[in-house]
Amino acid sequence: MDNKHIISITEARGRLFQIADDVQVPDTHYILTENGRPKVVLMSVEQFESWTETMEVMKDFPDLDKDITEVDRAVKSG
Repeated sequence: MDNKHIISITEARGRLFQIADDVQVPDTHYILTENGRPKVVLMSVEQFESWTETMEVMKDFPDLDKDITEVDRAVKSG
C-alpha cells in the first residue's frame, strides 16, 4: 500500500483537516508541491519525532551498524 501522496499546496489548503487525519496512519505522508515542484512534507508528529530521534542516534553513533555487527559476532563466538 502506497502511503505517499503528492498534491499541490493549493489542493492541500482545502483538505488540511483530512490530511491531518490521514497522516496519523503509520508511514503516511504528503508531499506538497508548488508549481509542480516538491516544497513541503507533512507527516504526523509521532513520525517526525521518531525520525528526529533516529537522526540524533545516527549522529551520536555514526558506525552503529558496524558496532552492532561486532557485538553480534562477539556474542555468537562466546
